[in-house]
This record gives sequence, C-alpha cells and structure tokens, in this order.
Amino acid sequence: MASLSFIDILIILLFFAAVIVIGLLPRRFQNNEHENYLLSGRKVGLFFFVLTNVASWYGGILGVGEFSYKYGLLSWFTQGLPYYIFAFLFALFFSEKVRKTSLFTIPEKFEKIYGRTASLLATVLIFLLVSPAPYLLMIGYLISVIFNVNIIWGLILTAAATTVYLIKGGFKSDIYTNSFQFFVMFAGFIFIVLAAYFTFGGLPYLEKNLPAGHLTLTGHASPLYLLVWFLIALWTFTDPGFHQRSNAAINGKTAKRGILISILLWAFFDFLTTSTGLYARAALPNLANPVLSFQALAEKILGPGLKGLFYAAMFATILATLNSFVFLSATTIGYDIIFKLKKVKDETRIIHYTRIGVVVSAISGIILAYFFNSVIEIWFTVGSICIPGLIFLVIGAYYKKFEVSGKRASAEIVISTISALLWFILRNNFLIIAPRIVEFFGCPSIHKGVVIVAESVNVNRELINYFLVHYLIFHYAVAGGIYIGNILFNKLIRIVPMVNFGKSFIPFRFDYRIVN
Repeated sequence: MASLSFIDILIILLFFAAVIVIGLLPRRFQNNEHENYLLSGRKVGLFFFVLTNVASWYGGILGVGEFSYKYGLLSWFTQGLPYYIFAFLFALFFSEKVRKTSLFTIPEKFEKIYGRTASLLATVLIFLLVSPAPYLLMIGYLISVIFNVNIIWGLILTAAATTVYLIKGGFKSDIYTNSFQFFVMFAGFIFIVLAAYFTFGGLPYLEKNLPAGHLTLTGHASPLYLLVWFLIALWTFTDPGFHQRSNAAINGKTAKRGILISILLWAFFDFLTTSTGLYARAALPNLANPVLSFQALAEKILGPGLKGLFYAAMFATILATLNSFVFLSATTIGYDIIFKLKKVKDETRIIHYTRIGVVVSAISGIILAYFFNSVIEIWFTVGSICIPGLIFLVIGAYYKKFEVSGKRASAEIVISTISALLWFILRNNFLIIAPRIVEFFGCPSIHKGVVIVAESVNVNRELINYFLVHYLIFHYAVAGGIYIGNILFNKLIRIVPMVNFGKSFIPFRFDYRIVN
C-alpha cells in the first residue's frame, strides 16, 4: 500500500471527480444525431485533436516503467521510435484518405471495398483488438496497490465511472476528459523528473549508478530483437483509434497536422517516462517488482501533494486510453455489429445501440481483466491473433493497387486467424522469435527463392528449416503470403505442406533448434 497523506488522497479523489464532471458536460444527444455522438460531428479542430490523440496513446504506462527500469534507453528505442515512424507514415499516406471517406469505422470501409463478409470478420477482430481489459486491469491494479482493496472493486468502480459519461456524451466526452488528462499526465511526470534531478543530480549520477548498456540506445540488443519491435509497431496502421480520430477531424489536413504534432509531444512524454524509469533503476536497483518502479520512485522522493499529483498523472495516463478503448469497442458493438446486422437499418437507433455497446464493453472488459491477470498476456494474445488479418487489407482499402477481391480478403482474415491460433497452441514447442518478422519475410510466394538464396550463401540448413516450417506453417504469415501472392500473380496461391520432400529440403519435425 502506498503511504499517502490526506492531501494526496484528496488530490486523487478530486482528479476522478473532475474527470466525471468534465465527461458529463456535453449535452445528451438526440437519436438523429448519431454523427455527433460517434464522431463529435466531424468538427474536431487541431487543438482537441492533438490533446486526445496524445493522451490516449499511453495506456500501458506500467509496462513502460518496467521496460525502462530493466533495459534503459532500449525502452525508448523499441517502444517509442518505431511508433513515431509509423505514425508519421500514417499521417502522410492515410490520414487524409481516411477523412475523405466520411465513414465511421474500419469495418465500414472494408464493407465498401471487400464486401459484407470480410467486414463482419474484420469486426470480430477489431472488437477483440480494442478491448478495454488491459487498461481496466492496470487501473484496478493501481487502486488495489494504493488503497489496499481487492482489485475487483477497482475494476468495477472504474468501469462504472467511465460508462456514465460516455453513455451521455459519446465521443465528445472522450475528447473532453482526454484533454484534461493530457495536462495532468504531463504535469505529474514533469514534477517527478525535476524532483529526481534536484534530489540525485543529472547525467553524471545516472552514468555512475546505472548498469552497463542502460544509456545506450539499443542496450546491446541484437538486430533481430530490434527488428521485432519495429514490426510490432506496424499495428499503428490498423489502430482503430487513429482511424476514428482522423474521421472526426474537421478536415484531412487537420488530421495530418494533428498526428505530426502528436509525434513531437509523444517524444517529449517518452523523455519524461524514460527518465523516470532510469532514475528509479539508479536509486532503487533491487526492486522485487519493476512494474512498480514509478510508484517506488515517487514514494522515495516526492512529498505530500506532489505524490498525489503523480499518482493522479498515472491514473490519467491509463484512463485516457481506457476512455477511448471503451468507446471504440462500444462503436464496434453498436454500429458495426448490431446496426449492420439489423434487417431494417434505422439510423435513429445508432446512439441507442452504441450506448448498449458501452455497457457490454465495460462488462466484458471487467471479465477479461479479472481472469487474465496480466496486461502483457492480453496484449500479446489479442495482438498476435488479430493484427495480421487486418494490416494488409487496411493498406489495400486505401490503395487500389494493393486491393484484393472480397473472397480473397475473407480468406486472408480466416486463414491468418486460424494459423495464429495454431501457432499460439504450438508455440511452446519451438524456439520463440516474435512472429511479426515473418509477415514480410515469410511469404509462401517467395519460399523457393529464400531457399535458393540461402543455399547459395551456405546458410545453415537448420536455420532455414526453422523459419520455413515453424513460422510459415504454424503462424499467420501464411495470410500475408496469400495476400502478396494474390497481388503478384492475380490468383490464389496454394500452400503445399512441406512434409514429404526428403531430408534435403524440409523434413517436418518438432525438435529443430538454431545451431552454429
């Protein structure tokens, strides 16, 4: 339990009260105003666009604390830099195109390009992808640590508070609360970095007290490891939040500029959080639970009042993302599922369906958070299964030369999900390397070329077997290969099981390991 003074507790309670009051400010929308409820009338200006875009990006703050405590600047190089790059590319190549469509969601775009079946399949993946469970779990965990209560009460109270104002104000409530939380999160982390600097000193203190490698960008990590994280960051292209906010912007240029400005603010906030993690490691080198590194540093160096502000900043960082994910999930349920499946599409009912979605999203998030008990496990499971079936199709939806037919799009989603599930079941049998590498290097259409090139440079055959068998068959790169194969050859690529080609090619077995 945290050692909080009366003023600290008061600040935290006032923060939550302010969030609820601000969230309730928008007037209650009428049933014929669904565009206002879902996207704030598509009139979000640059100021609010930037505030909500920045604030809703940092829900995994406890993970950032653990990563920076353990690995130093490698945290920024893997958890920050790749996302700046892909956010920059999204701003340049997608933001204006997304806004020009004047649609509401990714599945709606899929329906126009790939048809109803592909849209419904994508809806299922996006519903899982925008589950608020990880962020409910983090807030529940913080509440249990700070106030020494059962985590389930933290989950229920947070979900109840969030649903109250989202049901009333919709996306506008999300924007208002996120904007307030933006200032709280920056203020809290600015104060703790300044406090650490004046307490311990600057760079010389860190150089003296940090492990070797903590102040190097790559932390002596292998190029393969770094590549993994850069490919994971590709999920930015399929992020429903980016698409939602681009659709809500007053115009495409606002969306583009907003994302570019957001990148600068993300870089500053990453400087603050990474610095906090570095000071925590230098001052408290033997923490039993690095997930609590930020809180441990606050307990050591912050006095009454500032400690309460910092805890409020922690809550703000998570709650801003939770708001957004609850509403994204609610929109998926209300608009993409209930409304789309209704035979008689009465647009005046969209707000009602979305409000139902808010409640369903909150309840499902509580259940998932309670039974998973691990934020990383939720992210890893949902991300590994859902993202691959969407990423190539999202690109194709906005760039015609990458577009495929509806049947092939549906096949890609199904095959990628099934192969991901197979990989998930069988992954413990293999030497694990993050699977997203294979999305781009493991396409069935280039299998033969890979083998020829590898043999020509005398690469160890065991390594080739490992990649081609354990990832191309048991992971979702199969879908990426089919997609690229369709584009290159304009026909379906048949995947031939590589089992009976003899020992000189790819024998099928489960005990391969990479050897020197």
